[in-house]
Parts: sequence; structure tokens; C-alpha cells
Amino acid sequence: MSAAQGLVVGVDVGGTFTDLFVLDEAGGSARVVKVPSTRGEEARGFMNGIARVADGAGDIATIVHGTTVGTNALLERKVARTGIITTEGFRDVLEMRRRDRPQTWGLRGNYEPVVPRDLRLEVSERVLADGSLHTPVDLDQVEAAARQLLEQGCDAVCVFFVNAYANPVNEAQAVARVRSVWPNGNVTAATEVLPEIREFERCSTAVLNAALQPVVGSYLTRLESDLQQHGFAGELLVVQSNGGVMSRQTACDVPVRTALSGPAAGVIACAAIARAAGFPNVVTGDMGGTSFDVSLVADGEASLSAQTAIDFGMVVRAPMIQIETIGAGGGSIASVDAGGLLQVGPESAGSIPGPACYGRGNTRPTVTDANVLLGRIAADRPLGGGLLARMDVELARAAIEEHVARPLGLDAHAAAEAILTVANAKMAGAIRVVSIERGHDPRKFAYMPFGGGGALHVCAMMNEVDAAHGIVPRYPGVTSALGCVMADMRHDGVQTLNVALDALDAGDLLARIDGLAGACQERLDSAGVSFEGIRESIELDMLYVGQSHTVRVEVGRGELNRDGIAAAFERAYRAAFGRSLSGIAIRILNLRYARIGQRPKFDLALLAPTGKDMPAALGTQAVFHAGQWRDAVRYARLDLPVGAEVAGPAILEQPDTTIWIEPGFAGRVDPLGNLLIARTDS
Repeated sequence: MSAAQGLVVGVDVGGTFTDLFVLDEAGGSARVVKVPSTRGEEARGFMNGIARVADGAGDIATIVHGTTVGTNALLERKVARTGIITTEGFRDVLEMRRRDRPQTWGLRGNYEPVVPRDLRLEVSERVLADGSLHTPVDLDQVEAAARQLLEQGCDAVCVFFVNAYANPVNEAQAVARVRSVWPNGNVTAATEVLPEIREFERCSTAVLNAALQPVVGSYLTRLESDLQQHGFAGELLVVQSNGGVMSRQTACDVPVRTALSGPAAGVIACAAIARAAGFPNVVTGDMGGTSFDVSLVADGEASLSAQTAIDFGMVVRAPMIQIETIGAGGGSIASVDAGGLLQVGPESAGSIPGPACYGRGNTRPTVTDANVLLGRIAADRPLGGGLLARMDVELARAAIEEHVARPLGLDAHAAAEAILTVANAKMAGAIRVVSIERGHDPRKFAYMPFGGGGALHVCAMMNEVDAAHGIVPRYPGVTSALGCVMADMRHDGVQTLNVALDALDAGDLLARIDGLAGACQERLDSAGVSFEGIRESIELDMLYVGQSHTVRVEVGRGELNRDGIAAAFERAYRAAFGRSLSGIAIRILNLRYARIGQRPKFDLALLAPTGKDMPAALGTQAVFHAGQWRDAVRYARLDLPVGAEVAGPAILEQPDTTIWIEPGFAGRVDPLGNLLIARTDS
């Protein structure tokens, strides 16, 4: 990067703070900015942060944005009024789902689909499962349905025809007719978003995409306009759920791919930092104000899943980083239930009014209140770079005494420790879900916390899952913003093959791959971004005949023949299940393709501290730990030089987080500025 190219800025808009990571590689510097978010007016908080980055937006070459706008819109059901035009007899696919229910037990359950039944209209058409055309689409019916949906106030529409993945001719004709009469660009074709077998997953993904187009599209368009008014003439890129980035226009076209945008960026940053620090296997834990997001990185690569559910019934089938989310953040509320059991979360105090110690009206205790009362967070420290001047210990004590201590017959400090014990157990459970339940031993993985609250619990998590190492990155509170800067540009494509391996036409498979490669390359080229290189990933969803679930099989271009694919499948199956099966036919269900444009990487050594001398301690602080008070030494974490070692009990403070090193642990600053935590002999 030359000086003329200006700054690269990663921006992560969260519910409480907007985080910015600013990279000036030409000048050899990096810095972080944290400003309050403006809920409902995310662009304003975004621009407040940009104003603190440089004299003008014209100094910025690239902005990479991780956004939760789409996620929040889905969770809060604040999406556009959307209609569906579908095959006759299939209007209830979205509501029937997989015949699942919100609660496993019980006879009743309520579910409201994103699109109500009166906005799901049927037309005459039919393609059979083998792709043969049974009934040509009635385009007059299609146009009449589109006009009816407009009269009913729809701002977006999804065209979903059953079996269109096998032959999209009817759906393509219908979409063309709808677009000819629809007054805006919010028209989604299911096969353009997901040309894959399984009607519910395809329908759900496409409908959610349509419902998000007006929401995410208007936000990004408004944001780009605001940036341009401030002199920005560079590229605005958006992080995808798969950990790659895409252009602003692509994000407007397929906003459903931003469903896990912010958390995915954090995992990408953790993977890169851990690899550079010599730890290819890590479990990441992002602890914010409301949730705890866990992901696993094996052999230096983040784990991808084929689909996720944003909420019950809201299934998104698209490649995305595997993230397990639970309600255990700093704002999670602690209470004693009717059975006398202590519960923590999922309800959260959020940022407004926030924990009781904020003094903004909440009187119920939270995880943050417990940490403040126990002395792990200094109450006189400004919060979030000045968002809150100090915290009130007595308000935290009063909330814990009333709602936890008295009902359980404990004193306030024992009750606060109990709150943290329950919260830590819940977080450890999420770690086990992404590790043990998927065949990984967490003892062989380092634990890497990030987010504003993660580093307070790093030693507790290491104890809970018996991890040997902990890695606290240089800027834990803005790791997702850092990941925005580091992420490559990535585009994925999928096609259903549904063919027996013995009947595979290798030439046809290669032609399909080349077709997907061309389409993905067009997306890369449209962003106007230069790449250091291009790489591709080819995967096949495969199974033994008679099975219903597939195994993802990665293959190289040199293996694209029956023998090579069979060998790759057996390796993948054996790795997943410990053995392969003989004498059973093999089937290929889907082809998955990813094309990755590798963006220039910066040297992580830019994050390392420049000082050489050990700074003086800020003093000591009394911390209640394991039933007794201890004096913990306090340091300014960012002033610690490379090689510095700090033994617990100790508190390391920095603007975006606080690190609590328990007795029996010690932290050492590595050459990249990370704090490596390990057990001591004592």
C-alpha cells in the first residue's frame, strides 16, 4: 500500500459501541477508535467514528464494514413487508418448515412466519424433480399476483418455484415478468440466491433475503451517500457471514449473506492472530453486553457451516462461520427462579439502561455488577472511552443483595461469585458444543477471548475446559473491526447435482465448476478492488445411498474424476465418523464453489508495543476471589513491553477491556503484542 492509497478502516457497529480499526500501513501505524452507537441511526454513529479517524473521509482509501443491521432486523421482525409468488400447492412451505417447533416438549407452540399467508400467492407452473418441464408458467397469473401484492402494500417480493433448482426456466421467466412491473429492485429469485435442493431451506433463505433488501439496501445506500458527502471516494466493502467481504452493491443484492457479519469478522481476526502467534488451533469467545459467541478454528481455518437459524423458523442456508451463541454477556441479568435456582441470562439489561452500577435506572444485577462488586473492574475507570465516567459499587451491591444474596441466604460477595460461576459454566457449555460435540478435544486448543468482557473470564474458561493456553489479543474490544481489515473478498456458489458417483460425467462437473468460477469472478471484478492473488475452493456434498445427511468433501481440480472423488469422500467420511463403509453406492448431492480474492495483508507486528521498559504499576486493587480478598497489582496493559510477564493476581486495564489474571496464572506479552496466559507452578 502506498501513501497515496490512504487509510484502510474496519468498522464494526454493535448495539452499544461502534468500533473502528484504522490501518496506515504506509506510515507503519494502527490505532483504534470507539464511539457510542446510535441505535436506529447506525449511519450517524458510523460517521461520528469516521470523523475521529482522519481530517476528512477523503483520506480513507477503503472502508470495510461489519454490520448487524440485517441480524437485528430479523430478530426484531423489523423487515420490509414482503410477498411470495410460488408454485400452486406450495404456499405453506415457509410455515410448515421441517415440522419442528419452538419448544421440544408440549402440545402447543406459536410461530409467525415472516410473510403472512395472505401475502403468499400461488400460480400455475411445475417442474419435476428430474428437471423436466411439466407445466409452463402462466405469466399472466404471475403479473396479476405481483400487482396484487403491490396493492397489499408489499415493498419486496420473492419468487420461489418448487424444483426450480433442477431447471430454473419457469422461475426465470416469472422473475423477468415481475421485475417488469415492480417499482423497485427488491425482487428476489430463489434460484439466484440458493439453487439447491430442499424446498424449505431454499424458500426461507430467499424470502429472508427479499425481506432484508429494503432494510439493508437503504442503510448501505444512505451510508455511502453520507461518506461521499464528506469526501470519501474509495471502496465501501461489507463483511459476509462466511468471513469474506463483498462490494456494497452485492450486499444490497444478497443482504441475507450479512446475517452473521460482525461476529464472523472477529473470528477471522482471531484465526489470523493465533496463526501468527503459533497457535493454529483455538476456540474463540466473543463476550459483549448481551451474548457470548463461540467459534472454533482448527489448523488455522475457521469452521464453516452450511446453514444457521437466526431465530426459530428463520433458516438461512448459506456458507457461514460456525458460531454458537448464548445469552451470557456483561449485561445478562441474574435472578433466582421459583425453584430456588440461580439463573443468568438470557435476558439482558442492554446498554440502556445497562447494569445497575451504571446508575441509569436498572435495579437488577448483571454479570458486570458482579465483576464490579468483586473488584475485578475498577469502578472509577471511565467506561468505553468516556461513555460513562464511573460506576457505582453500592448500586451493584444493592441489586445483588436484593435479587440474589437474600433469596439464596448468601452475603453479597458470595452471591456475586455465584453469578460468575453460573455465567462461566454456561459459556463453557457453549465451548463444549463447538469442540467436544464436533469431535475436537478442547484441551488441545488455546482459548482466545475478545469483545469487551471476554478477557475478564479468560482464566475461568481455561479452568472450565482445561485449556493449556489463553491468548488475549492486543485490542480485544475491537477485534471484529480488526477482522474487517484482514478479511479477503469471497464469493460462494452452489448447484445441486443429485447424481450417483458411478454415473458422474466428469466433463459436465468441470463445466459447472467453470461456470460458477466465472460468476464468482464477475462479483470480484465488480468491487473494483485489487488482489494479491486468487484462490478457489471446490467441495461436494456426498453421502452413501440410503443416508439423508451429507458430508462436505473438499476436492482439488486434479481429483475431479470418479476415483479421485471416491477417495476424497472416504477420507472425509472416516475423519468424521471414524470409519468408512464398503459395498454401498455413493451419491453426490451438491457442488459448492468459493472464489477468494486475497487482499493485501498487513504485518501484525504493527500491533506490537514499542516501549522497552516495564512500566510502573498503577497500584493495587482488592479483589474478592475464591472466597477471600486478595491484593491484585494493576497495570496499563498497552504499556507493557514485549516479553513482559505479569503473575496473578493482576488486573491489566486498557480502553476497550479489562483483563483479570487469577492466582495461579501468569501472562506474557509476545512479539505481536498478544498476552499469552498459562498456568504457573504455584
